Amino acid sequence: MTLEIFDRHVVGPLACNCFVVGDASTRQAIVIDPGGDAQKIAEGLASKELTVTAIVATHAHFDHLVAAETLRELTGAPFYMHDADKPLLDWYEESGRMFLGIELGRPPAVDTSASEGDVLTAGDLELQVIHTPGHSPGSISLVTPACVFSGDTLFAGSIGRSDLPGGDPDTLLEIISSRLLSFADDVEVHPGHGPSTTIGRERRSNPFVGEARGMWLPPS
Repeated sequence: MTLEIFDRHVVGPLACNCFVVGDASTRQAIVIDPGGDAQKIAEGLASKELTVTAIVATHAHFDHLVAAETLRELTGAPFYMHDADKPLLDWYEESGRMFLGIELGRPPAVDTSASEGDVLTAGDLELQVIHTPGHSPGSISLVTPACVFSGDTLFAGSIGRSDLPGGDPDTLLEIISSRLLSFADDVEVHPGHGPSTTIGRERRSNPFVGEARGMWLPPS
């Protein structure tokens, strides 16, 4: 199983990490979280002569979706998202006005669900879908033996917010502890925003989960 991260684009007004990953031998690629700047993403694909086999959002918040429809039309690749997040698409236009004060237009069309146990492929690359709700009902992470693309579930030194529609703080903490922190220490974590990290680093030092949980709280 071969993984190459062809590009990490920081896109959109909320600085979403859009990852383009795939198989160097076949030049097939998967676009993860196309949250804006469709032209920049498309130019990167063209410059590296990549064929897109799938476009996938880790969840349905607008800052991970803005470029999805344009890329879907340009590449002909299907757009994947978990079914449990489809109701959040009804909030897409309102959230653009709420957070950015702009009109985003209609949300992207979802071609197929990305559900627990599904595998997205690009050449020899396989990304396994695991359902990691809490930030949103249909949040997913995409996993290989060497890394996990965690969306807005787990960050370097932090976790996703759970106060938006569909969020659940107890579920978020439980799913990180039971699913993501079960991976080996050397597994890399590539989140939806901010720098990459490792499972081991988060297990040891993240103040919300793992061994360091609660250490930042003042004594009662």
